[in-house]
Amino acid sequence: MTYCVAMNLDAGMIFASDSRTNAGVDQISRFSKMRIFHRDGDRVIVVLSSGNLSITQNAISTMEQRVRGDEHAPNLMNVPSMFDVARLLGDALREVRARDGPYLMQNNVDSSANFLVGGQIRGEAPRLYNVYGEGNFIEATPETCYFQIGETKYGKPIIDRVIKRGTNLVDATKCTLVSFDSTMRSNISVGLPIDLLVYEVNSLTIKLKRRIEEADPYFQMIHSQWGEGLRRVFGQLPDPDWA
Repeated sequence: MTYCVAMNLDAGMIFASDSRTNAGVDQISRFSKMRIFHRDGDRVIVVLSSGNLSITQNAISTMEQRVRGDEHAPNLMNVPSMFDVARLLGDALREVRARDGPYLMQNNVDSSANFLVGGQIRGEAPRLYNVYGEGNFIEATPETCYFQIGETKYGKPIIDRVIKRGTNLVDATKCTLVSFDSTMRSNISVGLPIDLLVYEVNSLTIKLKRRIEEADPYFQMIHSQWGEGLRRVFGQLPDPDWA
């Protein structure tokens, strides 16, 4: 299992993913689930993945191979819009699942996979898409400005309460880390390190990319103070008059 979240805000974009992959409690490994395609001044594209690791890796490798191939064929580094990027990624996912899916199914292996892909290409506003396992996709809107994939339920409440389109990037980053802390507190299949990327609108370059490890002092502070704060606020709530 994994957890990924991406936000498209007025001030820019936030992308974050954990790095834990497990096949049972005794087979836990680290794999980055974030891929970045960028050319300063032209485009920044970030892809987050969840689901079957071989399927997602093959789909991403297909996209990377096409970037290195025929420069006249559509690829992530020459298409004119993020819509085209989402369509190319969906097509690659369909292609890999059509090839490998039947063989995985014969061995009762789930071939499902999802991507979050977002960023900005020169000439258009930042855009964010959720690409489903069947290759179709939806776009984030001002009313629904974030997407999650993977183990989403534990980290969703804090995002729903805090994040609005006008939330600044610092507060959005804090909220994202609290969301991850809440998820890891309740599900051991999601774990550090966290890959975090912050993109500032219209910059067409990467403002911040950081890998947050277990010893990271800021994340340790978030973990400690958020838990203590919740317990303190809970203790201050009045008792029900019917109890």
